[in-house]
Formats: sequence, structure tokens, C-alpha cells
Amino acid sequence: MSETRTPWWAALPVVSDLRRSRGLQRGMLIVGVTLTALLVLTAALAPVIAPYSWAQTSGPDGDFGTQQPPSSAHLWGTTVSGFDVLSRTIWGTRTALGVIVAAVLASIVIGVLLGLISGYVGGWLDRVLVMFADAIYAFPSLLLAIVMSIVISGGRSSMWGGILSAALSITVVFVPQYFRVIRAEAVRLKAEPFVEAAKVMGAPHRRIMFTHILRNATRTLPLILTLNASEAILTLAGLGFVGFGIEPTAAAEWGYDLNRSVADVTSGIWWTSVFPGVAIVLSVLGMTLMGESMNDLNDPRLRTRRKVRKAAAAAAAEGGTADEPGLAVEGGTR
Repeated sequence: MSETRTPWWAALPVVSDLRRSRGLQRGMLIVGVTLTALLVLTAALAPVIAPYSWAQTSGPDGDFGTQQPPSSAHLWGTTVSGFDVLSRTIWGTRTALGVIVAAVLASIVIGVLLGLISGYVGGWLDRVLVMFADAIYAFPSLLLAIVMSIVISGGRSSMWGGILSAALSITVVFVPQYFRVIRAEAVRLKAEPFVEAAKVMGAPHRRIMFTHILRNATRTLPLILTLNASEAILTLAGLGFVGFGIEPTAAAEWGYDLNRSVADVTSGIWWTSVFPGVAIVLSVLGMTLMGESMNDLNDPRLRTRRKVRKAAAAAAAEGGTADEPGLAVEGGTR
């Protein structure tokens, strides 16, 4: 009788976590995945679902008007500059997603490479890289974003210039996180028997690093990636809010829209700030829920606690207690 093979897609990080999750944890993970998927789909379909362009202020019937309340022509109203709020909120997903992808990919490549070299080589190089990683933590991400924006684009930038400046500043902050994780795994794995065997067989160091060590050191990266993606959105929004973001005619950006809507709130004009703010909250919430749920499911200590509670509940149902001799739980026996 042939064994049923598990399909390849079932081993993917998010899919495997969904299959293993239960109860409230599964609900949190589903909400996080749904909100994140909604962000990606909105960014991909922005030209289709957005009624206007991000910088459009007039239509066939003339100018849109400024600070117009929600109506059939403008479902979410217009801003003080005459932009359609719904269109700018939808187009803003593209800017946010672009910064997330650029920042996270650059951080992974640089952080993983430096961490792998530092942990495997060791010595003075390892000490110098660890010192630099610790020093970077002293700089706030928003301050780095402002400095990089001024250096790259003089404080105001085009769409790709703004995405690049925000992504580079976020990359500098995220690199130490990936560096530390991969370095710790490389230090542990280089002492394993299979690595020692590869050295004895004469395998080159490059092959040992990228084939034997790297392959076994990246299992926690998806967890860090999801949490860093939410922080990237907040950094981009903060950059736009303080006035060092992307030009409004170059691309839509939620932080800039919130900055322009501050004066509207005192006048009772709520729609210019509520919708961009909700977009930021939902995007960050979705990625945070997904990252935290994945972290809980992949943390061995949390899995052990859950199995202990299950064993105690099963023993109580049978009329015994978890303290009875012979009751075995993961992590030891009592």
C-alpha cells in the first residue's frame, strides 16, 4: 500500500502554520493572512479599482473641489488639495508594498551574508561586525529615514526616489536583526558533525557555508520578515508625516495624507484622516498578527507548554493528575 505524499505547497511557511494552528491562534493567523492578502491584492489591482489617479484633481465635470464630504462622486470625499481620498488610499498600497519588498529583500541579502560570514569565520572579523550591529541599534529608524531621504533626494523625492530612500534607511535598521539570527545559527551549526564531516572530505568553505550551514539556518527568517514588514510601513508613514516623504504628485503615500489632514480634524473634516489612518492600522495589524502567530507556532518552548497542558487535562479527565509518576510530557518525565 503506497504512502500518501504531502503536496509541496503544504510545507510552505504560512500554509504549514495554518494546518498546525488551532482555536484562537488559527483565527488570529487567518485574520492576519487575510489582511495581508488584501493589501497585496489592492496594490496589484490599484489601476482597476481606483476611480481616479493618485494626483488627479479634476474630471469630465470639472474640478473635484477641496474638502468635499463623501458623496456618490467621491465615496470617501476629497482632501484639502482636491485629491480623491479613496483613490489615494488605494494607490498608497503600492507605495507601501514597494518599500516593504525593497527594504526586506535588501535586509535579508545583506544581513544573511554578513551573519553567515561572521559566524563561520569568527575571530576579529566576528567581533568587529557584532560591534557595528550593536552600534546601529542606537539610532532610531525614523531618524535614519530622514537623514537618508535628505542625502538621496534633498528631502522631497519622486516615487522611486522616495521608495529607495525609505527602503535604504529601513534596511540599515533591519540588517542587524537578520545578522544576529544567522550568526547565532552559523556558530551553532559549524560545530555539528555533518559540517565537520564536510571539512574532512575537503569541501570548500564556500560550499560549506552556503550549502550545509545556510540551508539549515534560515528556518526563522519568515517570522522576522513578517514583523519587519509591519515596521517598514510605520517608518514610511512617519517619514511622510514629518514632511520628508514622496511628492504628492509623484505617488500616493499615507503618511503625507495624514500630515495634510491634521488641520482638518479641528474643523470636523474627518474623512481626510480616518481612511489613510485605517489603512495603516489594518496593514500593520495584519502583518503583526501573522508574524506573532507564526512565531508562537514555531517556538519550541510554547509547543512544550501546550503539550504539558494537554497532558494534564487528559490525566485529569481519567481521574489522575499531571503529577502522577509515569506521566510523560515533552521536555522530560515526572
